[in-house]
Amino acid sequence: MDWKTLDDMELAGKRVLVRVDINVPVENGAVTDDTRIRRVAPTVADILSAGGTPVLLAHFGRPKGQVVPEMSLQPLVPALEAAFGTPVVFCADCRGPAAEAAIGAAAAGAVVLLENTRFHPGEEKNDPGLAAEMAALGDIYCNDAFSAAHRAHASTEALARLLPACAGRLMQAELSALEAALGTPDRPVVAVVGGAKVSTKLDLLGNLVEKVDTLVIGGGMANTFLAAQGIDVGKSLCEHDMAGTAREILGKADAAGCTILLPVDIVVAREFRAGAENETLLAADCPADAMILDAGPKTVARVADIFEDARTLIWNGPMGAFEIEPFDAATNAAAQEAAQRTRAGTLTSVAGGGDTVAALNKAGAAGDFTYISTAGGAFLEWMEGKTLPGVAALKPA
Repeated sequence: MDWKTLDDMELAGKRVLVRVDINVPVENGAVTDDTRIRRVAPTVADILSAGGTPVLLAHFGRPKGQVVPEMSLQPLVPALEAAFGTPVVFCADCRGPAAEAAIGAAAAGAVVLLENTRFHPGEEKNDPGLAAEMAALGDIYCNDAFSAAHRAHASTEALARLLPACAGRLMQAELSALEAALGTPDRPVVAVVGGAKVSTKLDLLGNLVEKVDTLVIGGGMANTFLAAQGIDVGKSLCEHDMAGTAREILGKADAAGCTILLPVDIVVAREFRAGAENETLLAADCPADAMILDAGPKTVARVADIFEDARTLIWNGPMGAFEIEPFDAATNAAAQEAAQRTRAGTLTSVAGGGDTVAALNKAGAAGDFTYISTAGGAFLEWMEGKTLPGVAALKPA
């Protein structure tokens, strides 16, 4: 761990600029899902208990450097106060005299929320001038927005280099979980990667085959790998033009000593709808007029065997069309197996990505995973082996 946390900082009497991701859904002026807000509450609480003043920096929507009233952070104040259990003072700018005055006037125990950083064109340009104006408002910088760490913006990258910097509790948890999964993991390491297209996860697959012992490929992308091996996948979702790339990945995995598991049996149907008439066949026997919509029970049994021996699991993407029954069976069964082994203490399980979180929640397994990341793009880029600017900026020069 080469970045500091709140425990390494002297917070008493200090103004702590906290970059958070509270880009939450709002309808009719009210927050409809406060998950992201609740996840930054521990950081705010720890700063307050140490005698510091949390000053929140955040973006909302994509105003593209313009002041867009509908994208103001002000409507979030009631939800923030409810989650933090303390008053939240809102300021209509994130720099300059107004922000300075709001912070200076904040009562002990209060939180200050500054306006949408993306109202300034310099934010997404990582403008050093805007970063300097923000830095003038605080004594310490704390990044608690891992989900925005893959963006080199003024409030995530340049600002971090102008003040003593550390990770907040959510960022700390994300980085610790990912380090445990891909940095120095207990082996054997297994990755489950699903989803629709190989083309969207080329970097991910290429990195993982050099990092994990077994790679389980599911979902639509498994069809592309099957087709690349000369198997007829009928009318299934398949990127036939990626066959050469799929074979390259298989070759790279073989050279790295990584075992790739593709479906050995499949669930097929003639139409994509809930409850559609379906049948389970060997992977090589897909009818020409059918679609592969899930992996079969033999594949799930093999995955369960792999999980039994594994010590670390990384999961991104469903194994089938999990949104509709009965084509959620493989995802549900594999997720529940991973959850059971995590509960038993034999497996460290880390998962992330939008469809992944939805699939694991649907399977009733998310609560038992070691860590579930809601970071989306940042989680994927980390798994791809890329440097995240917001994380790199926290490291000492």
